[in-house]
Amino acid sequence: MSGTNSVRTIAEHRTSERSTDTKQSGRVETCPECGGTVTTDDGHGERVCEQCGVVLESDAIDHGPEWRAFTPSEKDERSRVGSPTTKLLHDEGLSTSIGWSDKDASGRTLSPSQREKMSRLRVWDERFRATDSRDRNLKQALGEIDRMASALGLPENVRETASVIYRRALDEDLLPGRSIEGMATASLYAAARQAGTPRSLDEFEPISRVRRQKYARAYRYLARQLELGIAPADPAEYLPRFVSELELSDDLERKARELLSAVKKTGQHSGKNPTGLAAGAIYAAGLLTGDRITQQEVAETADVSEVTIRDRYSELLETLEGDQIDARSERGGN
Repeated sequence: MSGTNSVRTIAEHRTSERSTDTKQSGRVETCPECGGTVTTDDGHGERVCEQCGVVLESDAIDHGPEWRAFTPSEKDERSRVGSPTTKLLHDEGLSTSIGWSDKDASGRTLSPSQREKMSRLRVWDERFRATDSRDRNLKQALGEIDRMASALGLPENVRETASVIYRRALDEDLLPGRSIEGMATASLYAAARQAGTPRSLDEFEPISRVRRQKYARAYRYLARQLELGIAPADPAEYLPRFVSELELSDDLERKARELLSAVKKTGQHSGKNPTGLAAGAIYAAGLLTGDRITQQEVAETADVSEVTIRDRYSELLETLEGDQIDARSERGGN
C-alpha cells in the first residue's frame, strides 16, 4: 500500500506541476500522458507529442495570411500591411499621404466643396510630414536624388545607397555652407561608383542643378570626411552600357575588354579619363572585329571628344601590338 501511495503522490505532483505550467504559459508544453515534448504541426493544425503521438489540440486557428508566396517580390505584392520601410523617403515611408484623386472610395467624383476641402487637407498633410528643418532638408535632397537617378537610369539599390550616404553627411553635420543639390549629386555619384554602375561627372552636368565644379568638390569632401574608400573607376565598367546603347556585338565587347586588360597590365591607364579609355577601346575593337562604327557615334554616346578617342585608341592598339610582339619573342626563345 505504501508503494501505491508513493506512486500516486508522484503522479499528483507531476499533474500539479503541469497544471501550473499551463496556467502560467497558457499552453501545454509537455505531454500529460508520457511527459514528452509537444510540437505544433502547422500543416494539420494540431499539437502532438513527439514520443507517444497523442494529439493535444486539433483544428487550431491559423493566424497567418490566407495566401502563399514563394518569392520575396511575390510576398511584397500580396501583403496588405503597407509598404516596407525605405531610405528613399525622409520619414522612411512610415507616414501616410492623401491621394490626389478627386474620387471617393466608391469611385464617385467629389463635389466642388469636397474637392476644395481635400485640397486644403493635402496641403496641411504635406506640411506636417516635414515639421523641422532637418526633415525639409532631407525631403528636398532625396527628391533630387530620385530625379537624377531616374534621368541617368540608375537602379533602386544605387538610390538607396545614395540616400544612406546623404543621411550620414546630415547626421555628421557636413552640410552647413554647402548646397543641398550639390551634396545630393555627390552622394549619387559616389553611390553609383560603389555599386559598380558608374556615371562620369560630365553625365551629371546636364541634370544637376549646380555646376560641375561644385558637385565635384562636394564629392571629394564627402569621400574624405565619410572615409568612403571608393576605388578609381574601372574603364571596363562603362563598356556594357556603351555597347548596349550603340547596339554592338558581344565579340566587340570582349575584344574591348582584352584591350583594356592589356593597358592595365602596363599601367598606362593611370591618370586617364576612364570614359575616354572605354570609348577608345570600343572604337579600336570595332577596327579589329570589322564592325562599322564611327568616332562621332562613340564620342556622342560616351560624352567625350573625338580627339580623345583618337588618342586613346591609338595607345590601345600600340599596347596590344607590343604584347603580341613580346608573346612571339617568348615563343621563339622557348
